[in-house]
Amino acid sequence: MFNIQHIIQSGGLILIGLIVFAESGMLVGFFLPGDTLLFSAGFFAATGRLPLITLILVVIIAAIVGDNVGFTIGEHTGHRIFKKKDSLFFRKEYLEQAEKFYEKHGSKTVLLARFVPIVRTFAPVVAGASKMPRKRFVLFDTIGAILWGITIIMLGYWLGAKIPNIDQYIFPVLLLATLFTFGPTVWHILSDKEIRNRLISSLKRSNNPKE
Repeated sequence: MFNIQHIIQSGGLILIGLIVFAESGMLVGFFLPGDTLLFSAGFFAATGRLPLITLILVVIIAAIVGDNVGFTIGEHTGHRIFKKKDSLFFRKEYLEQAEKFYEKHGSKTVLLARFVPIVRTFAPVVAGASKMPRKRFVLFDTIGAILWGITIIMLGYWLGAKIPNIDQYIFPVLLLATLFTFGPTVWHILSDKEIRNRLISSLKRSNNPKE
């Protein structure tokens, strides 16, 4: 879906920050390469192609800002957003999944959700819609963003620093990271008949614009 190496090399820190922000701030995180991007960016930082400390700061700040935008959306739209019709890139089940996660873990959801794809996209919205105090949200969200940003990036950095002649293995490592991150999402799409049919219909319309 995404050429992670191209994203990092062409867009650098700015594009990485925008993608991390969009994951929660624009509610489209389930198909964005969040974990893969951070792991890969850490991998590239080990080769000297990205500044490690600046990378971590950009990711943390982008994650916090994006989550706060998501929280504000939930705060102002309330549960009206749950009535939004399903589309190719939005499904109510994702919101409901995040809501159940929130009901089970409470305020800790904002922290834990950072490590759970899809849930981390919609958890801030659910927290806002549930009238969670913003100060509490900011506290848990900041802790989660810091832990997530540092942990995933440093895993990639550690691997990059441990492998001799790392430049020879960039492609297979990024491929494995991408498969690991997108595997569950792709499987979900392929196994869900409704999503699969909607995707096929969308592709047909794009190939036959006159229809």
